[in-house]
Amino acid sequence: MELPILIGAGASLPDSGGGCSARGCGSSPGALTHLPDPVQARVRDHPCYSEQAHHYFARMHVAVAPACNIQCHYCNRKFDCANESRPGVVSELLTPAQAARKVLAVGAAIPQMTVLGIAGPGDPLANPARTFETFRLVAARAPDIRLCLSTNGLNLPRYVEEICRHKVDHVTITINCLDPAIGAQIHPWIYWDHRRIRGAEGAAILVEQQQKGLEMLVARGILVKVNSVMIPGINDTHLKDVSRAVKAKGAFLHNVMPLIAGPEHGTHYGIVGQETPTAEALQALQDACAGDMAMMRHCRQCRADAVGMLGEDRGAEFTLERLEEAADVDWEAALARRQAVRASLVGQLAPPRAAPPAPADGRAVLMAVASTGHGLVNQHFGHAREFLVYEVSPGGARFVGHRKTSLYCAGGDRCGDEGENGQSAEDILSRTIAALQGCEAVLCARIGFAPWSLLEAAGIQPNGEHAMAPIEDAVMAVYEEMRLAGKLLETGDAQKRA
Repeated sequence: MELPILIGAGASLPDSGGGCSARGCGSSPGALTHLPDPVQARVRDHPCYSEQAHHYFARMHVAVAPACNIQCHYCNRKFDCANESRPGVVSELLTPAQAARKVLAVGAAIPQMTVLGIAGPGDPLANPARTFETFRLVAARAPDIRLCLSTNGLNLPRYVEEICRHKVDHVTITINCLDPAIGAQIHPWIYWDHRRIRGAEGAAILVEQQQKGLEMLVARGILVKVNSVMIPGINDTHLKDVSRAVKAKGAFLHNVMPLIAGPEHGTHYGIVGQETPTAEALQALQDACAGDMAMMRHCRQCRADAVGMLGEDRGAEFTLERLEEAADVDWEAALARRQAVRASLVGQLAPPRAAPPAPADGRAVLMAVASTGHGLVNQHFGHAREFLVYEVSPGGARFVGHRKTSLYCAGGDRCGDEGENGQSAEDILSRTIAALQGCEAVLCARIGFAPWSLLEAAGIQPNGEHAMAPIEDAVMAVYEEMRLAGKLLETGDAQKRA
């Protein structure tokens, strides 16, 4: 069986006509335009480190690190699980040799895949032998693929030299607090120096090691992104202090993520009913933390075995069983194809340009966009599992996040009757409209009559007039239509009026 070469989700390579591809999402804080040119060059094709790149490039994670050395109240690692999409979940645990074979297969089938990350399902540095052997095997066969790891930071200082030796040039550290008293509410224990240490004592060691590791990585020229989980009532107000501290120590990107605490996940927070952040509260905190250090707003909180573009999971196409059936990859030929595809995509990442002049009248408006990638409005409303959300104002458009949902349209004769996984299409549509609360327009390639009517009734204007247009151009055009119609002078919220 030969694994096919696919560009995105059925889309061809786009031209560089404008919008995100031309502006570089320059009006967004995630554009990283404040960084020196050499640093921008290191992240321009990294979908997790560059907001613009995530429209074009793919990543993969390999699940080679099952053990963990801390306990987090928001975590429940699940092996052999294909039904959840969150960190700590994997369908298959791999040996380093199996992981390297999978990387080669994915690199041949998805030539825009530029990044290999190890993020679990435990902690990569609690499994150092497996982690670094995987990096060694991959680097020997696929030196063009960037190597990344994501860690809780407890063991980070002792492995910084090894990280450098394997030429891992992007590291993510999850730092949820600076105050051990807050840390004790998030991390009940750590395993340190051959013993389990609980409460604030353990949290203090974790905080110290995280900060030390961050400083050591930055001193060696490794790019560091910091992840923080926003937990209402516990660390939400404290995260502004975290952001200031990690910026001062040299982290260049901060990713404030919402807590995932549904009871179905079996986490401590899920069982006790811990509140989760609203989209509005998350955006407000991200805005409060924003500054010269960019905020990451396009994170999808991926599985530890995620494959493909951010927001999609193609891991089921590359199971061990399927890889055993596949012919050996001709990596030399695959490498040439990868280089050609990457050059084509990088060529579309034009330097940011200033947003065009706009009338001064008008307020900021949230708009949702259905997109399969490449910075285009190119997805049917009913086929979207998530919507990208942009804040649009006279000064331009900025990406502020995404809202997850389920497929309203499962295809065929069932469309409009039954949605994804046998769920009622009516229930999915109701939840989708609730997820889009606060948005005043939704742009998509196509949309059916039933969702159109219900969206309008909820105060959300559907728009299918900009199919295949660059996202920023499309939302600015809709904004101008709203301005001409006098809708931007209203002070009331469309959602509240509905």
